[in-house]
Amino acid sequence: MKAADAEWASRTERGSTFWLSVMRHLALRLGRAPARLLLYPITLYFLLFAGQAGAASRDYLTRLFGRPPRLVERWRHFFSFAATVLDRLYLLNDRDELFEIEIEGRELVEAAMARGDGVFLLGSHLGSFEALRAAGRWYSGLRVTLVMYPDNARQIHAALAAINPALQSTIVPLGQLDSMLAVQARLEAGDLVGMLGDRSPRQEAMARRPLLGGDAAFPLGPLRLAALMRRPVLFMCGLYLGGNRYRLHFSELADFAALERGSREAVVQAALSDYVARLEQQCRAAPYNWFNFYDFWADHAD
Repeated sequence: MKAADAEWASRTERGSTFWLSVMRHLALRLGRAPARLLLYPITLYFLLFAGQAGAASRDYLTRLFGRPPRLVERWRHFFSFAATVLDRLYLLNDRDELFEIEIEGRELVEAAMARGDGVFLLGSHLGSFEALRAAGRWYSGLRVTLVMYPDNARQIHAALAAINPALQSTIVPLGQLDSMLAVQARLEAGDLVGMLGDRSPRQEAMARRPLLGGDAAFPLGPLRLAALMRRPVLFMCGLYLGGNRYRLHFSELADFAALERGSREAVVQAALSDYVARLEQQCRAAPYNWFNFYDFWADHAD
């Protein structure tokens, strides 16, 4: 990174941290109901002026519904996104009493906690991953660690510094000398180790899979990491259902604990196909929860 670029990035990060601090202060002081009034002008702004994001939203909804989306459907898509962003401020500050959260697949989490063995959670930009933190209401001692690429980790650290500094220690960045040791230690401590399986901010091995009628690229890294560490993987999403309601969904995706020699890559590829199929199923169950606002189906091979 050039010196000028580094200075710009640092200045932008500081600015973002300042505004996140302001938003956190206002949201917590005003309360959730008054703060949600701000979602309407924000949604209108995105609907009118978010060119690339608007095009991506229309493309996704067209694929999902099999027809061009109506104006009210485009509104609901952006409103859901804005609502989950606001709710993060409360969820990351332990205000989970504000929400009604149902859990599908609760027995899978309970079994993992009873064994004391950490498991990987493979999530996505579908709904709110932060809703998982509210599960501590049911599970005493539940610990969640997020594993992510360095650029994302740096941005999340900056955001958490403004929202809830105590949570910065729950992020493990990849690409460092001790990254694998840190992930292994969290797993052995019984943490739920979360990864996102629908985006990669850097060049890495990708595989294309059919999603909503078109082929899209998905990173192989998260599943390869789980296979390397011989750990089970649960599919996870936290769907926003409107108002103050969320649904946490867990289902078994893969168990790499007993891999046979030479079978790792085949099992990884099969697990990726299963992951994408479940992702599409949940998109159809909660259509306004897809928050990848770029051309997800583009061929980025170049």
